[in-house]
Amino acid sequence: MSNSEWNDPEANKLPEKVQQLEEKDEIPKNTQRKRIVVVGLGMVGIAFIEKLMKLDVKRREYDIIVIGEEPHLAYNRVGLTSFFQHRKVENLYLNPQEWYSSMPLGSLNYHLNTLVTSIDPTTKSVTTSSGTTVPYDILVLATGSDAVLPRHTPGHNAKGVFVYRTIEDLQKLIEFSATKKGAAGAVVGGGLLGLEAAKAMMDLEEFNKVKLIERNRWVLSRQLDGDAGGMVVEQVRKLGLEVLLSKRVGRIEVDEEGGVKGVQFEDGERMDCACICFAIGIKARDELARRAGIKCADRGGGIIVNTDLSTSIQDIYAIGECASWESQTFGLIAPGVEMADVLAFNLTQAKVHAPRKFKRPDLSTKLKLLGVEVASFGDFFADRDGPKELPARRHGGTKEGTIEAKDRVRNLTEGPAPPPVKALTYKDPFQQVYKKYLFTMDGKYLLGGMMIGDTKDYVKLVPMVKNQKALDVPPGEFIIGASKGDDDSADDLTDDTQICSCHNVLKRDLTKSIKDGTCKSIGDVKSCTKAGTGCGGCMPLVQTIFNKTMASMGQEVKNHLCPHFEYSRADLFNIIYVKKLQSFEDIMKECGKDANSVGCEACKPTIGSIIASLFNKHITDTSRRGLQDTNDKFLANIQRNGTFSVIPRVAGGEITPEKLIIIGTVAKKYGLYTKITGGQRIDMFGVRKQDLLAIWTELIDGGMESGHAYAKSLRTVKSCVGTTWCRFGIGDSVGMAVRLEERYKSIRSPHKIKGGVSGCVRECAEAQNKDFGLIATEKGFNVFVGGNGGAKPRHSELLAKDVPPDDVVPILDRYLSFYVRTADKLQRTARWIENLPGGIKYLREVILEDKLGICADLEKQMEDLVGSYFCEWTEVIRNPERRKNFEAFVNNDSTRTSAQLFSGTPAAAIDSSNPPPSDTTTTNNLPPPISAPAPAPPSLETIEPITERGQTRPAYWPKESATYDFKSHRWTSLTWQPLVPASKLVPAATGASVAVQRGDTQLAVFLVRGRYYATQQMCPHKRAFVLSDGLIGDDLAGSAADGEGGRGEGEKEGKEEGGQERKLWVSCPLHKRNYALGGKNPGACGNDAEVSVATFEAEDREDGWVYVKLPPVEELDALLGTERWRVRADETEAPYKELDRRLERSRMKGRKGVGVSHLEGGRGADGKAMEILAGGERGSVGMDW
Repeated sequence: MSNSEWNDPEANKLPEKVQQLEEKDEIPKNTQRKRIVVVGLGMVGIAFIEKLMKLDVKRREYDIIVIGEEPHLAYNRVGLTSFFQHRKVENLYLNPQEWYSSMPLGSLNYHLNTLVTSIDPTTKSVTTSSGTTVPYDILVLATGSDAVLPRHTPGHNAKGVFVYRTIEDLQKLIEFSATKKGAAGAVVGGGLLGLEAAKAMMDLEEFNKVKLIERNRWVLSRQLDGDAGGMVVEQVRKLGLEVLLSKRVGRIEVDEEGGVKGVQFEDGERMDCACICFAIGIKARDELARRAGIKCADRGGGIIVNTDLSTSIQDIYAIGECASWESQTFGLIAPGVEMADVLAFNLTQAKVHAPRKFKRPDLSTKLKLLGVEVASFGDFFADRDGPKELPARRHGGTKEGTIEAKDRVRNLTEGPAPPPVKALTYKDPFQQVYKKYLFTMDGKYLLGGMMIGDTKDYVKLVPMVKNQKALDVPPGEFIIGASKGDDDSADDLTDDTQICSCHNVLKRDLTKSIKDGTCKSIGDVKSCTKAGTGCGGCMPLVQTIFNKTMASMGQEVKNHLCPHFEYSRADLFNIIYVKKLQSFEDIMKECGKDANSVGCEACKPTIGSIIASLFNKHITDTSRRGLQDTNDKFLANIQRNGTFSVIPRVAGGEITPEKLIIIGTVAKKYGLYTKITGGQRIDMFGVRKQDLLAIWTELIDGGMESGHAYAKSLRTVKSCVGTTWCRFGIGDSVGMAVRLEERYKSIRSPHKIKGGVSGCVRECAEAQNKDFGLIATEKGFNVFVGGNGGAKPRHSELLAKDVPPDDVVPILDRYLSFYVRTADKLQRTARWIENLPGGIKYLREVILEDKLGICADLEKQMEDLVGSYFCEWTEVIRNPERRKNFEAFVNNDSTRTSAQLFSGTPAAAIDSSNPPPSDTTTTNNLPPPISAPAPAPPSLETIEPITERGQTRPAYWPKESATYDFKSHRWTSLTWQPLVPASKLVPAATGASVAVQRGDTQLAVFLVRGRYYATQQMCPHKRAFVLSDGLIGDDLAGSAADGEGGRGEGEKEGKEEGGQERKLWVSCPLHKRNYALGGKNPGACGNDAEVSVATFEAEDREDGWVYVKLPPVEELDALLGTERWRVRADETEAPYKELDRRLERSRMKGRKGVGVSHLEGGRGADGKAMEILAGGERGSVGMDW
C-alpha cells in the first residue's frame, strides 16, 4: 500500500493551498491561538495534524507542537515490508520534510528523538527527557503501542529474538540476518503482522527457510473462518513458507553464546532456527497517562476515552492504539485515523455543527499478503458470534433478529437459537477463490463477509454494509452476477416498435422523417412527428434514434445554439469569456452567422444569461433588456392573466415575524393572492406591471430584497430546522442553508438552481432531489448534486462524503462554476451530469481532484461573481430610466381625458397647432358580423377574477384558442394615427417594444433595425394580452419560407443583398407562438397554423411620433377590444364540481370553512385580523392598511 493512501486526501495539497492563501493575504495573522501539543508522531498523530491543519488553515485558531520519540518523521508503518527492498527511511515518509516547513509560520513545530516523561495537568505542561517543559492548552496523546514480547517464555531475551514494529526493529533484523546466512528463520504469530513479517524475512534472502508458527488451526483467525484461513495456508505454502499450525512456543533454546538455536513447543516437539520474530500482538502505551493520574484500563489496556476522545482530565485527549474506547483498543490504523478525524473536526467545526462522536469503527481490511488477496468486511463473524448490530426496520418495526419475550423461555429450555443470519458461500479450490457473504434472514441486508483470491467487489460491498440500506437485488447476484436482460437500445427495436405512446409514433416514422431530409434537428423531429411532445418520457429514446440515424447517413449531429450561431452554449460561453464580449452586437459580429441579425427566442436569453453570469450587469438596461424573457425583463414572474407574481428572498426559509407582517401588509394593500411556495417562500400573485415598483419599494424599505424567482438562477436553499430546534438534528441545516443562499443568490446559470440542506438522514428538506443538496452527517455534510423534480424527476448523486462545514463552499463554488461554464442551454444539472463523459465519476475528478487544473480558476470566477452582487429591484427603483419600463401603456396616463382615451389620440396630437393626419384608406370588404360591446371604460382585467377560499384568482383558461383569422380581417377604413412618442422606443440591436391602448384595444408596437411594426397585443392561443413583452427574432437571410413572414414587397430595409428577405417575428412570452411582424404573410404564426394576429403598418414622422394605420376605434374594439376577448368564468366548467358534491355529501367530521374558527364564538381570520389592525390585541398599536 502506498504512503499516499494513508494521507488525508487534501494533505498533499496543503502547501500549495497555503501559498495561494498567503499570496492573497487571506491567512489571519493576529488571531488568539491556542497551543495543541501532540505526543507521538506516528501514523495517527500525523493524521490528526493533517486534518487539523486542513480545517484550521483559514481560521488560524491553533498552533501545533508535536513531539516524536523516534528519530524519524511520520512514516508508513503499514508498509514496513517494503523497507527490505529500498532500505531508505525517506521512502516511507507520509509527508516530506518540506511539507512541515510549508505550513503557515508558527502553526506547526516538531521535535524528533524526544521522549515525553511526564504530564502536569495542573500547570498544563509536559516535560521531556531533556528537561524541557512545553506548555499546552490542549494535549493530544497519540503514543501508540508496543509489540508484545512473551517475557514469561524462557529464552525470550536471547540474541536473535526480535519484534516487528519499528524501522529500528527492521534495521536490527537486517543486520542480524546477514550473520546467519543459510540458517532457518521463524515467525511466531499467524495474524496480519505475522504474515507481513514472514514475507519480510523471505525477502531478505538470507535464510534458507522461513517458518510460520501459529497456535490456531488456521492463519488470520481474527479475520477469516476455518475454510478461508485454510485456503490461505494452502496458498502461502505453495509460495515457499512453511506453516506450522496448532503450535505453541514452550521455550526458546539458546546456545552457549546466548544466541537462538531452536524452539521447543508445548507438545514436546522442537525445531531448529537461528532467528525468531514475534508478531503476537500489541500493548497500548498508557504508562505516561497513568503517571499523570489519567484513568486507564486494567493491565495496560489503554487510556480510557469518551465518545469525543476526551480523557478523565479536561483538555487532554487520546487517539489511536493507546486509547481504550468501550474497553477496546484497536490495532488497525483505520480506527485511529477515524479518531483523529473526529477530534480535529470537533476542535474546528463544532461551533457550527453538532460535535461528532467516535462510534464502533469499521474493521474491514483488504490486503495482499504473500501475493494472496485477502479481505474481510463488516460484521464478518456474525454467523459465528451473532450479529453485533442489525438494521432497524422502517415504520417503527423492531430490528431484524430481535428476540421476542415469548422466545426467551424457549431459549432457556432448548438453548439459544442460532444467530439470525444466513450465509451465502462460494468456494473454488481450482482458482483458489473463496467468498462468504452474510445476510439478514430475509436477504434484504448485507451484514459482512470475507473474500480470498477475488476481492474486486470489496469497494462496492463495504458501503452497502455501512449504509444499512435494503438491497434491491437478490443475494445470489452477489456471487453469480445479474442475469442479462434484453438490450433496450434502439438498435434492436423493429421498425414497427411504438416509441411514443402519447402520439402513437413508431420507430419507422422517426427514421423516415430523418432519412428523407424532412427533419434535420431533434426539434424538427418533435414538430413533424409529435414524438416527445406529450409526457416527454420517450425523448431519450427519440434522441438515440435521431443520433444513430444521422450517424448512419454520415451526418454530424451538431449541438448548435440556434440557426444564428454555429456554437454550443458552452463554446459560446468560452468565447465570450476569453474575448470579454459584453454586448449583443459584439457577440453577434464576433460569433454569429449574420452580424446584422436580431437573434431569436433561443439564443437571446442564453446570451443574456452568459453575460450576466460573467459580468453581472443589470439585465434591464437598454443594451440587455431585449435579450431577456419576460420574467427577467420585468424582474417578476408573468402569470396567465398578464399580471406578475412577486417573491422576496427568504433565505433558507427563515423569516422573522416583522417580515411576515410586511409581506402581509403588502398583500392586503394591493389585494394579492398569497401562497407558500415549495421552496419555503411566500409568493404574492396578481401584481399589475405598473404596481411592481411600489410593491418592491415597500418590501425593500422593510429590509427585504429580490428573491430572483423570475430568473434562471438560484431560487432557494430549502432547509429543515436541524440542530436549531430538532432533537434529531446533528447539523445546523438552517445556518448552512442561509449562508449558501446568501452566497449564490442572483447568480445566472443555464437553468434554475435549487438547493437543500437537511440536518440529518431523515431528509426533511428533500436535499436529494435538488441541484445541490447537503445532508448532515457526524463528520460534516454529504454533498449531493444533479437532482431535480419536475417532469423528469431524478435522484441526486453523491459528489463528496463527510465534507467539513468549512469545505462545503469551495466544493460548491467549483461545481456551480463548472456547470455555468459547460452546460447546454436550458439544461438542468441532472441532464448535464448525465451527458458529462464519465458522469458523476468525471465530475468528482474535476471538482475534487482537479483533473483539469481549473479548480482555482473556478473558485476565483465564483468569488468575483459573488462579490458583484446587487439587488436588482433596488437598482430599478433608484434609476429613473429603468423605472420607465414598468408602465402598463406608454400612451396612457392620468392627465388624459376620457375623450382622448377613447379616440386613441395623444394629448399632444389634439393641440390645434398639431392636427392629426387626415389621410384615410377605405376598403369595400366588411368584417364578419361581430356583436360589439357597448362602450365602457377600458379594462385591464383580461381574465375574470373569481373568489375562492377567501382569495381572488383568475378564472381558468378556456380549452380552445381564438382561431379567428385576425391576419386576414378586412377593415372598412384605415387612418394613420399618432399613437406613441418615438422616444418611448429606444433603438437597440435586440429590438424594442411597448404596449399602447386605443379605446378598449391593446396594441403592441415594435422597433427593429430602424423600422416600426404594430400588432394586436393579444396572443390568440390563450387570449393573453402579452405580445409586447415577447422576444423579437429573425431567420437568417434567405431562410424565410413563403407565407411565414419576412418583409413585404418593396420594403428594402428588410432585404439582404441579392433581394433575399429576412423573416421577422415576435414570440409570445407564455407559450412561444411566433407571429410574423411583416413580410408576405404578416400576422401568421410560424409554429401553430390555427392562430394568427392582426398587424398594422407603422412609421415614425418628423413630429417625433410613431403613426399606426388603424381602423375607427369602434370597429377596432369590436374585433380586438379587451372586453371582447376577456376570459370569463363560465367558459370553463369547474374541474372539482363533482368532487365537491361528493365531499359535501360525505360531510367529513371536524372540517370547517376557510377562515372560520374552530372555537365557539371565534372571530375567524377576517375578524381576528381586523381586531389586530384596530389595536385590540394587547401590545398592539394597530395597523393602517
